[in-house]
Amino acid sequence: MKNSILILSGGMDSVTMLYDKQDRIAMAVSFDYGSNHNAKEIPLAKKHCQRLGIQHIVIKLDFMKEVLDSSLLSGSDDIPEGDYDDENIRSTVVPFRNGIMLSIAAAIAENNNLSHIMMANHGGDHTVYPDCRPEFVRAMSEAARCGTFNGVTLDAPYTDITKAEIAGIGKRLGLDYSETWSCYKGLDKQCGRCATCKERKAALAAAGINDTTEYEV
Repeated sequence: MKNSILILSGGMDSVTMLYDKQDRIAMAVSFDYGSNHNAKEIPLAKKHCQRLGIQHIVIKLDFMKEVLDSSLLSGSDDIPEGDYDDENIRSTVVPFRNGIMLSIAAAIAENNNLSHIMMANHGGDHTVYPDCRPEFVRAMSEAARCGTFNGVTLDAPYTDITKAEIAGIGKRLGLDYSETWSCYKGLDKQCGRCATCKERKAALAAAGINDTTEYEV
């Protein structure tokens, strides 16, 4: 039964979930919030939805760039390079980004009589991004349930698995990950040096996937 709306960035994790859970997904929503890489991700999100015949909508959140501080919103040169366990990666946090997006998705779900929101956070996000942690998922699900007439809940089935395990799901599904975007810099090619590029490369290698993505390095 198609009873869910998916928050779809165009990155590895949400695109994998789009294909993995396509039988449940009635709609997908992408948010253009002024990040360096939105312009690279969103066309890919649209492409995959068109391929699967799933309705795709894009919502602009211009206010986030105007009032929130994050290197994701301030230009490619501000994106730190290194691994996710480096303290400087915290600069990429956009305050309560998932909370904002999930609240809007809950309203869309209720408006379309859908009972679930789906989000593709994963276990590797927990230390850096507080709005990806299991306790956040549980709290937002309960808030959405209490705040909607039809009891919308949040379903985040990748919360406790790794990005490599997500890549393994994609491998089983035959996904071409060169049709996804991860790089936070948002340049012509994915840089291969920022934390999300390094995590992407490691996950694909761990899953035994031949990575045909074009990187700068």
